Amino acid sequence: MSERLPRVTAKEVIHVLERRGFILSRSSGSHHIYRDPTGIRITIPVHAGKILHPKVLQSILRDMDMTVEELRKALR
Repeated sequence: MSERLPRVTAKEVIHVLERRGFILSRSSGSHHIYRDPTGIRITIPVHAGKILHPKVLQSILRDMDMTVEELRKALR
């Protein structure tokens, strides 16, 4: 069975993204699009203070090529 995902907000995920070299490319409504120097694009739905849905977080982690354990360490 896979490891349980942490409950995080968009702000916390954005903080991890920026520390990994992603920069805000543009925004479209409540969606912020981040890119890294290699061209990987990640879209984050930003709704103040709301917890990201587990499927959305799983998709973001897959796009970042990051494990749940790596995310937990980055959030500390």
